[in-house]
Amino acid sequence: MSNQKKLASSKSNRADRAVSRRTLLRGTGVAMALPWLESIPVWGSEKLTDDQVTASPQRFAALFMGCGINRDHWWAKGSGTEMELGKSLAPMEPIKHKMNFITGLYNENANGVGIHPGQTGNILSGASLKKGSELRGDISMDQVLANHFAEETVAPSLVLGCEQPTTGYHETNFSMAYSSHISWQNATSPVPMEVYPSLAFDSLFDNHGSRRMESILDRVREETASLNRKISQSDRTKLDEYLSSVREVEKRAEAMRTVHAKATERAHHRGQPIAAMKRPDDGLPEDIREHMQLMCDIIAIGFQTDKSRVATLLLNRDLSGLFYPFLDVTKTHHSASHDDRSDEYERISRYYCSQYAYLANKLDAMPEGDGTVLDHSCLLFISSMYSGSSHDSTKLPVLLTGGLSGQMETGRVLDYLDKGDDDRKLCGMYLTIMNRMGVKLDQFGDAEKQLARL
Repeated sequence: MSNQKKLASSKSNRADRAVSRRTLLRGTGVAMALPWLESIPVWGSEKLTDDQVTASPQRFAALFMGCGINRDHWWAKGSGTEMELGKSLAPMEPIKHKMNFITGLYNENANGVGIHPGQTGNILSGASLKKGSELRGDISMDQVLANHFAEETVAPSLVLGCEQPTTGYHETNFSMAYSSHISWQNATSPVPMEVYPSLAFDSLFDNHGSRRMESILDRVREETASLNRKISQSDRTKLDEYLSSVREVEKRAEAMRTVHAKATERAHHRGQPIAAMKRPDDGLPEDIREHMQLMCDIIAIGFQTDKSRVATLLLNRDLSGLFYPFLDVTKTHHSASHDDRSDEYERISRYYCSQYAYLANKLDAMPEGDGTVLDHSCLLFISSMYSGSSHDSTKLPVLLTGGLSGQMETGRVLDYLDKGDDDRKLCGMYLTIMNRMGVKLDQFGDAEKQLARL
């Protein structure tokens, strides 16, 4: 058997094993994974121990915002429910007791190399990036986790974005691929990023074939009715809530599927790649609020059903060209960041925090085992720099939310700025997170020890 066939066979076997370990509703051309149901074993092997019955999977997601935040209003002090938040962090108010506000961390190999691409392409790897035509960095920590959970989930990771990647080279001679991707499968290749919500939705439910335009819930109606007869009353309520959530997301994705199909046809007639077309001609939602929330909903469902335990969401790329008319901002994101202490950029910073808060609250509303899906997760919010006007990345804005099944204390303000450089490395934080999720490494990126106090 050829190496290619062996690889395909291995992937197929892995998917079969993962599917066999959880409850699915199946219909024609669709498979719907279900969330934690206490009256049936969903996670782990078919024969579960008492510990496995109560254990919940751990998840990690990173949400990225390019070009920094408004530094005057990005602060927190105090702890727990008494924590005080700066204006830009106001969306986190209801869930601040499950958040850690972290400041003072830095990414060593993103300093002194020039602005933008060299500050972004290694945000999750800490690697030294190569200039010129040959991409060279290293695997990002989300993909290290994805490889670790590959045998346990159908989709090793969800890699999503809300803005098309850009091509070419920056004036610093770094490839713009570094500005467009935060998830890297190896030293030379970013993980392909899905920017179309309808395609991300279809992937989540293995929705394919000629019946893709039909409702998923209609196609699994018979199996749903059969399952309802076998589960407890509390699980029926949970299942109804889950199916209602899926239906709401499905309706929104369905409308975007039609728009994407028309954009694909336009690109074909024009003889140009769809990614080279401007929004909304490229089929991406014109209203980025809808786009971002739908991508967050897809991550939430993916985590709830254990379809995947790892996700990245590029809310906007570095050097972003997104507009915010709903925030009364006339400049593009990148241009606005050059006046990062302005009221306009504060509104932008608060808006991006609200997207992070939206996902965190969504996961916290999903009961699971002894807590919620958020309680068993770690959500990271990060930007490539602290100040867009000075392109300063000597410290980075970092939020962590979720307790990783009790592995991480929350409701704290952690300031590392007065520590030595070896004790405030961003990759030290990644080492800590990976260690607590079962990936035992002695070194990652530029860090050889875990981050203290985390």
